Amino acid sequence: MGSTAPADTVRIAVTQHEPVWLDLQGTVNKTCTIIKDAADAGAKLVAFPECWIPGYPCWISSRPVDFDLSVKYVQSSLRVDSAEMKTICAAAAEHQINVSLGFSEREGESVYIAQALINETGEIKMTRRKMKPTHMERTIFGDASGECLAKVIDLPDVGKVGGLSCWEHIQPLLKYYTFSQGEQIHVAAWPPLEPFVEGSPGFYSMSAEGCRAQSQAYAIESQSFVLHCTGVLTEGGIELMKTAGGPIMGSPNVGSSAVIAPDGRILSASETANEQLVIADLDLKLVTKAKTFADASGHYSRPDMLWLGADERVKTVVRVDV
Repeated sequence: MGSTAPADTVRIAVTQHEPVWLDLQGTVNKTCTIIKDAADAGAKLVAFPECWIPGYPCWISSRPVDFDLSVKYVQSSLRVDSAEMKTICAAAAEHQINVSLGFSEREGESVYIAQALINETGEIKMTRRKMKPTHMERTIFGDASGECLAKVIDLPDVGKVGGLSCWEHIQPLLKYYTFSQGEQIHVAAWPPLEPFVEGSPGFYSMSAEGCRAQSQAYAIESQSFVLHCTGVLTEGGIELMKTAGGPIMGSPNVGSSAVIAPDGRILSASETANEQLVIADLDLKLVTKAKTFADASGHYSRPDMLWLGADERVKTVVRVDV
């Protein structure tokens, strides 16, 4: 199994699907089906959106406190060391495909917005947590410590792959830390996003168009391919989470996933309102081509004047001096 694309290219798949809302096992099962579909299409990497498992907690934009849904959300979230994660890893190995997974990570009774990178043999090569949940997300999710500074991973036959979640793409220092590691393919994981409505009191930067612009800016800054991965929200999810009429995620949306070139152009995007995989063949030579013009962490940098410091240590709540 594998791509028929010519040498120096890698075929990838970006998901645009709806999770089985607040259903851990149901969404794990759907994840494995999508992994198979992506591999059957010849992809060597498939990307899932922010909090794909068990779905993004859409109600937090309408009402910050909902104890029933919050309890269900924690109980439906995915532990890294769990049978459900092992099932996903086994699917990656069976179909010989790398997987970038967005999920709500459960540790004890707390949850964190997380990403994992699983290689084609089913080994978890990287896990990271979102540095700081955005605004209303803080009613559900905790902050990361050094876990947010996960390394970019060099995957054989794919390239150097990294990822960030949602509005981490407006964090200049975190972005620089990530793309300074020589990223060639970046997974930008987003929740369901609604089109901007002119005259709306909301932010353009939170809309489908505004968030895609953030991913395009990241591609230009990093000179990497960006897999812009968004979720889908239908009436079923709205009814379950009671968000109808809410200012954010209160109406259905069909997703806006896309593949973005190192110069910021859209290479491939969803074509219909149906659930689908956005497939693209990435010519990795375009990364080199873009960097010959401006490499922000290479020849176009000035470390004699400006530099970034990073503390990758994880600070636990109990630290015992020995």
